[in-house]
Amino acid sequence: MNNQWMIGLWRLTIQLPPSLLEGRMAKAKEKFARELVFMTGEHRAVHHDVVRRLPSATAPLAPETIAAALGMTRERVAALLDDLESHMTFLFRNDRREVVWAYPVTLAKTPHRLTFSTGETIYAA
Repeated sequence: MNNQWMIGLWRLTIQLPPSLLEGRMAKAKEKFARELVFMTGEHRAVHHDVVRRLPSATAPLAPETIAAALGMTRERVAALLDDLESHMTFLFRNDRREVVWAYPVTLAKTPHRLTFSTGETIYAA
């Protein structure tokens, strides 16, 4: 793939120099690394479990359900969910503290749909 960065300006499309793209990509990688420094293996396990199970879920996922699936205590899962949600990146819970969406999937209706190779479909967060 040819790495090109194009910008539209009124009726014109202008190609920006590759060095500008490389600099922006390096800064983006640094930003993501700084934002993800809080993530532990337990954070990732909770997030991955929710993302795997939301496409087949018929309702938001309760902390008890996640805890049982991962062999953790409900309190530990609740603390991890609090931490993930506080970073406003990975998931969102409803008023009952159940997980409604975990990037990139959601039970909430959005204009975006995902279809997996298994045939499961879900809205995209």
